[in-house]
Amino acid sequence: MPQRLPKPVGQNLGGVLQSEVTRSYNSFSGSDIRCQIGNYSFAEVQAVSYSITREKAPIYTMGSPDPRAFSRNKRGIAGSLVWVNFDRHALLNLVYQLGGQFVANVDDLKPQFMTNQSAFLSQTAIYQSTLIRDSGQSAGATIDQFDGQPVSAVSGFKEVASPWYSDQILPFDVTLAGTNEEGAASAMKITGVEILNEGTGVSIDDAVTETQCSFVAREVQPWQAVTSPLVVPLLFQLKTPKLGVA
Repeated sequence: MPQRLPKPVGQNLGGVLQSEVTRSYNSFSGSDIRCQIGNYSFAEVQAVSYSITREKAPIYTMGSPDPRAFSRNKRGIAGSLVWVNFDRHALLNLVYQLGGQFVANVDDLKPQFMTNQSAFLSQTAIYQSTLIRDSGQSAGATIDQFDGQPVSAVSGFKEVASPWYSDQILPFDVTLAGTNEEGAASAMKITGVEILNEGTGVSIDDAVTETQCSFVAREVQPWQAVTSPLVVPLLFQLKTPKLGVA
């Protein structure tokens, strides 16, 4: 007798009353999909978009107006991230929580106060804050004051610091993972994301404060179906009554 193959996990969750169509076609809305940076959730995200472009040039020769062939050249991947800022910069706050850093110049100008994880600034901190340099020079120092600075190592003018601009964040991966109410699952990944530009704003007509950034990336792993390990109560499952039991 041939062995019956088990049904994939996550299929037929509705029992015998579930439509056959739902076992063949699956869709995912924005409310089914979560965004992760690395393995950590980026909960404030509202939208993720990307596009892939490639240079392809026609090759012509005498005797015909039609192209003889097309040469294939460079490919580019670009996109955008949109997120909501509640009471702080959502992306930088996530980077701070995960301990993300980069190599900065010791004489770079940076904000004096930067929130870290769940820290709150005092009421007067923003009014008293200034731009500082870790090298000891003031923000108003002129270029001639940097002459003669002692450097005893190749990287002596560098230091590890937390980013204060989004474009200082080192390349990261964006993973989109979706599971709908029927138990179907799907996922995709954008690898090597480098942030280029960032923009935000507030106005009397805006009910929320959004931030948008554009990025370039190294690779896109397209959407793929994923087996779902979820154990969902079968709401419509018909139970067969046991004989001889009142």
